[in-house]
Amino acid sequence: MRILHTSDWHLGRSFHRVSMLAAQAEFIRHLVATVRERDVDAVVVAGDVYDRAVPPLAAVELFDDALHRLAELGVPTVMISGNHDSARRLGVGAGLIGRAGIHLRTEPAAVGTPVVLADDHGDVAFYGLPYLEPALVKDEFGVEKPGHEAVLAAAMERVRADLAMRAHGTRSVVLAHAFVTGGEASDSERDITVGGVASVPARVFDGVDYVALGHLHGSQTLTERIRYSGSPLPYSFSEADHRKSMWLVDLGPGGELQAERVDCPVPRPLARIRGRLDELLEDPRLARHADAWVEATLTDPVRPAEPMARLTERFPHTLSLVFEPDRTPEDPDVSYGQRLRGRSDQQIGEDFVAHVRGAGPDEREREVLRDAFDAVRADAAVVQDGAREGRREGVAEVAR
Repeated sequence: MRILHTSDWHLGRSFHRVSMLAAQAEFIRHLVATVRERDVDAVVVAGDVYDRAVPPLAAVELFDDALHRLAELGVPTVMISGNHDSARRLGVGAGLIGRAGIHLRTEPAAVGTPVVLADDHGDVAFYGLPYLEPALVKDEFGVEKPGHEAVLAAAMERVRADLAMRAHGTRSVVLAHAFVTGGEASDSERDITVGGVASVPARVFDGVDYVALGHLHGSQTLTERIRYSGSPLPYSFSEADHRKSMWLVDLGPGGELQAERVDCPVPRPLARIRGRLDELLEDPRLARHADAWVEATLTDPVRPAEPMARLTERFPHTLSLVFEPDRTPEDPDVSYGQRLRGRSDQQIGEDFVAHVRGAGPDEREREVLRDAFDAVRADAAVVQDGAREGRREGVAEVAR
C-alpha cells in the first residue's frame, strides 16, 4: 500500500504578516497532483490542519476545497486533530464526511478504533491518535498523574489490544501529534509542555509498522518506521534550512517499508543574514538573497538610521529586523530578554530560587515548580479558548 504522509498545514497562518493563503492553496494543488500522479492508495494528515481553534473563513474554504478534491480522487484520507486545532470543530460531521472516504479522528476515546483499508495483500489498520493534552484526557485513559508519555502509552495500549484481535498479518499505521524524543524543534511550534515533560520516547510506539507523526515542522526520520513529515511551508525563520516535503511510504505485504521524500512548492526561500548594516549592504556574497524572505540581524554597536528602509533597497522582501549589538555578556547594556533567551520557564524559576536563597531547588521543589507552571499554562489555554469562543458569540449577537 502506498501512503502519502503529511501534517502541519496550519491553514490560515501568515508568515511575518505576509499571507500564506495562496501558497497553502498551491500546496493543496500539489498534494492532489501527487496523489494522482504517484498512484497513492491513502493519504494521512497528522494534525494541525488549521493554525488556530477558530480559523478564518478563507482557511475553512481552503480546507473544504481540499476535502472535495481528495474525495473526487476516490483515495481514502485519514486526518487527526493537532494542538492548534479545535478537535470538536474539526470533527463536526465526521460521520457523514467519512462516507466520502475522508476519515476525521479527533476523539480521544476512539484511538483504538481504526480505519481499515485493504490492498491485494490484506488489511491495513490506520489508528488516529489526535493531540492528547494530558490534563484533559487523563480520566479517559485512567492515568493517575497526567503526562504526555503516560497518556500516549495508554492510548497505544488500546491500539495494540485492538490489533491483537485482528487477522494475522494485518499491518498497522498510527497517526500521532506529539513531540517524540530525538525530534528537532523550531520556533514556530506551539509549546506543549502542559502536563510535564513534553517529549515522549519512541518506544511508546513499539509494535506497529509505521508511525506518521505531526507537530514538529522539520521533516525527520527518528527510526525507519517513525517519521515526521514536517510542515509543507515555512512558518518561522528558524526553518530556513528545512527542505519542505511529504513522505511517500510503500508498505509491503509483510510490513516491509520504503520511504521517499516528495518536495513541496515553497513561494520563496528563506535567508538569515547577520552583521553590521554597511557590511550587509555591500557584501557581494549576499546577492543570492535578493529574492528571498530575509531576517536581518544587525550587530552595529549603535543602532543605525533607517535600517529597514536601507535593507529593503537591496533585499526587497526583508520581513524581520533584529538588533544584537556586539557586546560581551557582562556588558550592563545587555538586555534582560537577551540574558534569558533560550531558557525555559522552569530554568528561569530555578535560577530565581538560587538567586534569592543562595542554593538551587531540590528535586521535590523542582516538582512543585513544574506543577505550578503546568497549572498556569493549562489555565491560560482554557481562558484563551473561552475568550475566542466569547468573541465569536459576541460578534454573532451583534450581527443578530
